[in-house]
Amino acid sequence: MTRILVIGGGIAGTATALALHKAGFEVAVHEAHPDTAEDIGAFLAVASNGMRALAELDASGVVAALGFPLRSMRVLDAQGGQLIEVPLGEADDPWLWYRCLRRGELNAALQAEAVRRGIRLSHGARLVSVENEQDEVTVRFADGSVATGDLLVGADGLSSTVRQSVAPGVEPVYAGQGVFYGYTSSNPAAEGTGQFTTVRGSAAAFGYMVSPDGETYWFARVSRDAVPADELAHPTPSRWRDQLVALLAKDATPAADIVAASTDDIMATNATEIPPGTSWRSGRTLLIGDAAHAASPVTGQGASMALEDAVILAKSLRDDPDLDSALSLYEACRRPRVEHNIIASGAISRRTRTPPRAAGAPPPQRPGDDTLAVQLDWKLDMRTTYDNAD
Repeated sequence: MTRILVIGGGIAGTATALALHKAGFEVAVHEAHPDTAEDIGAFLAVASNGMRALAELDASGVVAALGFPLRSMRVLDAQGGQLIEVPLGEADDPWLWYRCLRRGELNAALQAEAVRRGIRLSHGARLVSVENEQDEVTVRFADGSVATGDLLVGADGLSSTVRQSVAPGVEPVYAGQGVFYGYTSSNPAAEGTGQFTTVRGSAAAFGYMVSPDGETYWFARVSRDAVPADELAHPTPSRWRDQLVALLAKDATPAADIVAASTDDIMATNATEIPPGTSWRSGRTLLIGDAAHAASPVTGQGASMALEDAVILAKSLRDDPDLDSALSLYEACRRPRVEHNIIASGAISRRTRTPPRAAGAPPPQRPGDDTLAVQLDWKLDMRTTYDNAD
């Protein structure tokens, strides 16, 4: 098997292309958006596990050049008192520091690195259909073009088109919270950079980080009915800001002042998830990233989990020459970890309610985190690392 098609040029798809290329496969990425999508999305933090995956792809330097590091986390109560402060992630290793950056910047940087390495990446390729055959998979695009490969990787996100060919009818489930993101350069509560502050508010969960140039990145998670689709399509930043300030002002924390000082560059989304137990595979088609296992953003692991997917998929295909066996190995390694994240994140979003599961799907067991670094190690055979996992 040499030809692999990746649908989706976001974080998951582009990182997977980098991994597959490093493993020696011929890979092409097809992205529906007409450009690098630098203006899409809010901000995120790539956690230590995500940075470790990037290091295995020889791409950690690309990401470390963006955003800013986060080395500690503190938690405030609703009265503004500090409950705890702890190191964040693997704070002793600069290459594994958490990094806060805008999603579009990360996406654009990974795409630029893929192009630099000679990976084919096409934009404006909107998928229409997938045809699985015994010896190959064929995809058709809206512009009439056709591509064939030995394997199709669906990395096309939460509203995945590829997923409808693998798990027809499966749609994201609302996880109970609206999520709002914003920025301000006039934060009256800025304490300096390098720290992630979370606030356990009485009416909303809030978090913020300050960049080296004094810009504050913030988010708020509010338990509420889902933000209506028409409101997401036609944003009302000033109204969202006023509503959030009214909620956050109930507490004696910096949150209300931070939001009040923000510009109209406020974004909203709904916390959603893919039900655990959803099928990831059909014939020569595999789902990864949010297309397979999107979770509520509570744990902040979406991007990092996708980066893990990239490395472990490429290693599985590299180390097991049988396609079905390789994909089974990948799924056996990944499903317990990512589904534990879905359930843990969803329980917090719903305030301990368990998210719905696909019919007949057993609950995942908590994975052993100590095996992850071994599974990601590019030098080690994936079959051996799985056989020796705890």
